[in-house]
Amino acid sequence: MTNWDQMWTDYLAGLDDNRRLAALALQERYAELGADEPHGWALSQLAEGIPQMARFLILRRLWSEAINQWEEPGAIDAIPATHRLLTSGADRSDIAKVARAVAFESIASVLNVLDEGCASDVSDDSLPGWRLQETTGDGTPTGRSLGGLHESLLETDPSGNEAADLWA
Repeated sequence: MTNWDQMWTDYLAGLDDNRRLAALALQERYAELGADEPHGWALSQLAEGIPQMARFLILRRLWSEAINQWEEPGAIDAIPATHRLLTSGADRSDIAKVARAVAFESIASVLNVLDEGCASDVSDDSLPGWRLQETTGDGTPTGRSLGGLHESLLETDPSGNEAADLWA
């Protein structure tokens, strides 16, 4: 049994029946959405009060729409430079891998900036900062901030490889 497994088992043991059922339903929802270690996400959300579902959904969407979309048939064909590379004999899968790696690095940089919450390159406390907040399904703010997104980018790779294939 892994550490997450034991922590989840211990957490569930301390809940009343209704809260245990709600916790198991949350774990199942993470599993349905494709989370690796869904009990770890659920445990963190429930025990630590971190808006993990919102974090997970953002990261999942970034993988799908910004990183892995470059593997889709025809995705690289719309770019004139990749057309030239293909015409000169470059390998299609290598070009897609480069596009995915660039997308990954770009997203990692954006997430780092969002997580910093301020213009760290300027030392002026009078400048505004920023933060990303969770909302309900109808857009009502919950008051919970989403931080540390850059910390979970690798672990939300749908392949389970933590982006290792990008550097191979």
